Formats: sequence, C-alpha cells, structure tokens
Amino acid sequence: MFTVGVTAQPPSPAATRPTARTLPWSDAGLVSGEAVELDVRVARLGSRVLALLVDVLCQLMVALVLAMLVGLVLSALPIGVVDAALNGATATISMVLVLVGYPVLWERFNGGRTPGKLAVGLRVVSLDGGPVGLRQSLTRALVGVAVEWPGLVLPLLSWAAGVTVMLTDRRGRRLGDLVAGTLVIHTRAAAVWRPVATAVPPLVGWAYTLDLSRLDDDLALAARQYLARVHQLAEPARARLGRGLWAEVSAVITPPPPLAAPDTVYLAAVLGERHRRALHRIQRGRAATAALWPELSPAPPVEAIRPAAPEVTAVPGPPAPGAPAGAPVLRPAAAPSQADPPVVRPRV
Repeated sequence: MFTVGVTAQPPSPAATRPTARTLPWSDAGLVSGEAVELDVRVARLGSRVLALLVDVLCQLMVALVLAMLVGLVLSALPIGVVDAALNGATATISMVLVLVGYPVLWERFNGGRTPGKLAVGLRVVSLDGGPVGLRQSLTRALVGVAVEWPGLVLPLLSWAAGVTVMLTDRRGRRLGDLVAGTLVIHTRAAAVWRPVATAVPPLVGWAYTLDLSRLDDDLALAARQYLARVHQLAEPARARLGRGLWAEVSAVITPPPPLAAPDTVYLAAVLGERHRRALHRIQRGRAATAALWPELSPAPPVEAIRPAAPEVTAVPGPPAPGAPAGAPVLRPAAAPSQADPPVVRPRV
C-alpha cells in the first residue's frame, strides 16, 4: 500500500486573473444568481442630494394640497367641534403623511423610486439587489426623518453625521440605508464614448478596394461591440476573441490584407470603410431626393432684404447753413408718378 502525499500549490497569477477588468463605475458589488457581477453604479452624495431637492418640492406641493383639504373640512365643521387639540392632531397627521408616507408609498408601489429618484435615475434596492420591502422603506423613512432630513433630533449635528457617513461608506449609504439594509443605485448605465473605427494610413488603399457585400449586419455589429470594449478586456480573452472575429470577417471579404497587423487593426479598417460607404449612400440618397422633390428638402435660410437707399440728386437752391458758398444742394429725387388712367365716357 502506497501513501501519496499531495501538497496544495497556490494558483498561478494567470489562472486567477479575471478575463475582464472591473469597470471603475461598477462599485455596487451586486452579484446575479449565476455568480456574475452586475455593472451597476451606486448613487453618491451629489445625485442623492439632487433627488432630495426634487422630492422636497413635491412634498411641499403635497403639504399645500393637504392643508387646503384640511382647511375646507375644518371650516365645514361646527364651531364648537374645532379646537386646538383637533388642529394639532390634523397637523401631526399631515406631517406624518408628507414626511413618512410620501417616500414609503412611492418606494413600495413604484419599484423603489420616488419622483426625485425617478427624475435623476436612482432606485432603492436591497443589499442583494432585490426589490425593497415595506419594512425597509418604513425604516429608511423613520431614520431619515429623525436624524437626517429634516432631522428632528439635533438637526445640525445629525446632518453632519449623515454627510460624514455617506462620504466614508464604500457604497455611499446613509444612516437609513445602514439600518434598513438597503442600497441606492443608478438605473442609467454609464457609457464611454468611442470614436468611429477608421483604417490606419497603410491600409486605406486596401480598405477602399474591399468587397463587403457578404459582410452581414450581425457580424459587423459583433465586431463593432468588440472594438468598443476591447480596452476593458484582458489577455488572453481579448486576443482569442479578436482572432475569432477576424477569422469570420476575413472569410467573407476580399482581397486579403497586404501586410501583417493585429486583428483589431484589420477590424477597424473594415468597419471604417463600411461606415464610409454607408455615409456616402445616405448622402447620395438625400441628393437624389432633393433633386426629385425639392419641397421635401429643408430650404436654405432667407436673408433679410434691405431697402435700397433713396437716390440723391443735386438740385439748385439756397445752400444749407454752414455749407461753403457755391456747394450744390442735395435732395432725394422724387418718386416717379404714375399717369392717371384715361377716363372713358359713354357715347350719347
């Protein structure tokens, strides 16, 4: 009987290296059920303050409507029924509805979005990325009213503590989020602008002679998406994906490239030439449309026509005051008068 000793070796750096670099804005740390990290950004102090300002305006409008309704109801009651206790009770109920009921109802029935968050593009979710529950929304609202906004308990101190917590937390959570176990994320994905792929100067002549009739839209879209995200991929996945795409593209285009270059350079040259030809076709179509139907093409801007200056002639007359002796007098010429039409009299 033999005993084999096995020593665990640490994994190599190449094996533990991720196939794609984590994007700088993917800081929410949310993972899907398939163990894939989601590309989601957390909401920081600036966007959340902007959403709060919109919500405060909406709450003021709701408070104004409630005050009008309560005033109408109280004015319809008998004089002996309305007293200071009833006024205080209605004011307290209205305040609770505006400060607590407003965010709870919106977050519960609108997918974690109040009007302010909806305008800025934010959403309240649980720490696992699931929808926010009623208990969590109520906890967030109560903690916010007590120690954040409007901060009924030590307003200035609680405001400073809330801002400090949001600035120091890794995911920008406030005190209400920490207590309720929630997170505010952006619903609008951040996009990095990339220019249109173009051919390098040594490949311009080759790209001009390409036959792209067999290059379909799906393959061109896959190549364009690869070039847009090539800076986010890491080796060896980047090179393997580039070789596979170029193999598919090179099989449907002719002639072959004249020189050796990276696969991304070939793909950029092909897509750049395809874009140039598509733009040329669009321009030719617009020119043909403008020639056949001029009324469909936008008319050029009409310049304002300035009235012509009146004709000035020299006529004899007394000189103007201060003019030298013998200087001609300049007067505008009279407009030519039209002759009166002849009068036709009936013959007797």
